[in-house]
Amino acid sequence: MPEDKDICPPWVLREYALLADGERGALVDPHGRIVWLCAPRWHSDAVFSSLIGGNGHFAVEPVDRWRVWGGYYEDGTLIRVSRWVTADSVIECRDALAMPASVDRLVLLRRIRVERGRARLRLSLDPRPGFGTDRMREARLHGRTWAARAGDLRLRLLGAHRASWDPASGLRGEFRLGEGEEHDLVLELATADAEDALDPGELWRRTEAEWRRAIPDCSTLVAPRDARHAYAVLRGLTSSAGGMVAAATTSLPERANTGRTYDYRFAWLRDQCYAGLAVAAHGPHPLFDNAVRFTAERVLADGDGVHPAYTVDGGPVPEERRLPLPGYPGGGDRVGNHAATQFQLDTFGEALQLFAAAARLDRLDRDTERAVGVALDAVRAHWKRPDAGLWELEDRWWTHSRLSVVCGLRRIAEVMPGPVGRRCAETADVVYAETRRRCLRPDGRWRRAADDDGPEAALLLPLARGCPPADDPSNAITRAFVEEGLTEDGYLYRFDHPGIPLGEAEGAFLLCGFTMALATRHLGDREGALRWFERTRSACGPSGLFAEEYDVRQRQLRGNLPQAFVHALLLECAVRLKDASGTER
Repeated sequence: MPEDKDICPPWVLREYALLADGERGALVDPHGRIVWLCAPRWHSDAVFSSLIGGNGHFAVEPVDRWRVWGGYYEDGTLIRVSRWVTADSVIECRDALAMPASVDRLVLLRRIRVERGRARLRLSLDPRPGFGTDRMREARLHGRTWAARAGDLRLRLLGAHRASWDPASGLRGEFRLGEGEEHDLVLELATADAEDALDPGELWRRTEAEWRRAIPDCSTLVAPRDARHAYAVLRGLTSSAGGMVAAATTSLPERANTGRTYDYRFAWLRDQCYAGLAVAAHGPHPLFDNAVRFTAERVLADGDGVHPAYTVDGGPVPEERRLPLPGYPGGGDRVGNHAATQFQLDTFGEALQLFAAAARLDRLDRDTERAVGVALDAVRAHWKRPDAGLWELEDRWWTHSRLSVVCGLRRIAEVMPGPVGRRCAETADVVYAETRRRCLRPDGRWRRAADDDGPEAALLLPLARGCPPADDPSNAITRAFVEEGLTEDGYLYRFDHPGIPLGEAEGAFLLCGFTMALATRHLGDREGALRWFERTRSACGPSGLFAEEYDVRQRQLRGNLPQAFVHALLLECAVRLKDASGTER
């Protein structure tokens, strides 16, 4: 049998769709092949890794190769419907990871229905734990359910009892459906043997009900459908333990063959705060409570030694290592992330802003209030120290990091009168005065860092959050300088790479486009803000998913998929742009 790289060739990133239940995620390609899935959790080894050149997949597709494809998400869910039109049939495949989810058991639902004509479909399941290095063994058919195992993983599959299992290639089979007929497949991967029946109808009902509970009404927001989709993506990426992965994947390249491939299957506290603040702008929601809880727990546990990133259950991020895989074209094969050991000062600033939002929404419990004090002490001890900053570069005196901290301290001072609030206000004044002295040019423009005069899109975020105050002339001057120096065709880049044109160094950074919209609105230009919002939200694939970067010239997504903080900032824009007020709270 051919290897998976022949069975599941790569697609451009915009063509993939995500299935997720909070504890893990799967990527499905337009032909109905699930090519990425880690089990049992986000940071576990992949069982299906053909996305990055490994083996392992789960395919259901028409035998007829003369077909066109499409698809859509059911509104406010990560239930994905793939649709194929052949010469004589129309077929839909409805996919989801079952919810509510368990950390030690995933259930993948696939329901195939023929809308018109008659169809012949091919099934192929080849689970390969350990990023393709292992195989499922001891495969047995019990009635209508296949069972197999490998290491700590147990597999069950319902709905393919007429297929045959080959130890070298997994399960293979075909089935035929007439017009109006449907067929269910249920795949379970768990860390223990299960006895309960796999009931497709009940699993679908529970999954649909959970999505209905999870996603709020967004009808009053700008781009309500996209706002609901952003909620669904954030919910799908957020574990029951509270942690939200930065993205569902690893090793998808930001730029071909540059070595810039990273593992984002971990929870960055900064990203978690961005998502929490976006949700808080709309109103109380479990995603906000999760963000506050997870962030407060990490601050209380690690104090001024807080790491930028953790596993979704609060554990340490493993050290980087390479896999013996080809990688996605132009990318690598890296797991683990070294950034988790960096000092990133702005993490404390974002956490303080999140805690202040909790106070405004009457969700500041005792643990979170204690975390405020710990974060304040960490800022007071370390704000003068060079840090890696938002972009996780070399340690320098980054302006954004200090302004983020000032914003967080001032927000706490507004909502927590008393000794802690006064200390926050006093510390904010000291940090701000020194940052202005070192990082504000005589012409009123903020420098990128104390030793760097270049344009920096990261500065837009504290500006949008109210630091400096909206009437400070430096805001408009800095925003204009960033727009002039870092814009191409209505998209925004992060910063200059000396000697390299913007689009050749990296893709436009979609987080920055949305923060430009927020900053422009904060300065009173709602029309301009809407232009930035609309341009940036166009940079997604047919599935509505955003990666970290966008190749403006080739109109391609770049980097890991989907990038949580891009969806978070889209949601915040959709909330804040619904009216003309520039007031940020």
